[in-house]
Amino acid sequence: MTSPIRLLFFAGSSRNGSHNMRLAKLGATIAEANGISATFADLGDYPMPLYNGDLEAAEGPPENAKKFASLMALHAGIFIACPEYNASITPLLKNTLDWVSRVTDEDGNRVNVCKTRTFALGAASPGGTGGMRGLYTVRHLLEHGLGAIVLPDQFLLPKAPGAYDNHGHLDNKDSQERFKTQIESLARAARILHG
Repeated sequence: MTSPIRLLFFAGSSRNGSHNMRLAKLGATIAEANGISATFADLGDYPMPLYNGDLEAAEGPPENAKKFASLMALHAGIFIACPEYNASITPLLKNTLDWVSRVTDEDGNRVNVCKTRTFALGAASPGGTGGMRGLYTVRHLLEHGLGAIVLPDQFLLPKAPGAYDNHGHLDNKDSQERFKTQIESLARAARILHG
């Protein structure tokens, strides 16, 4: 008997009022409402020092990198809501993924949890492009740097501050349905590849 697929949702920002954190939380809510087990995680709960090879050599990966890698390993599919910083990835997300990629098992072998997960990407932005430019860097890092499988479809939410209704759902029903479809696609792909 196969175990149910679990999806992890998090954002590349931990700031108060983050549009992408709100999008990631909505994604977890949509997943649960459609019978898909989901977890929302806040990267602010896993603070890590700036990656430094000397620090790694002296102390190994920080405990929060190990904890977050373990959390990722519990979920076959991962959705990341990615803010765009200067048309690129946020320092928080890059640092988290860099440290997670350095986690080893008890025998000292690199775990590389990203290589055994399926990812979907989205972005929310106050501007008109919805954070699209930053997703190129995130996709490149995940696919080419970490060997992850990333679904081709991306969810973009432009003009994010006014995009929600009074119940916290997307005001545009087509957008809400597209987001739901992406989440369902992530669950199906994760089941096929890792279930």
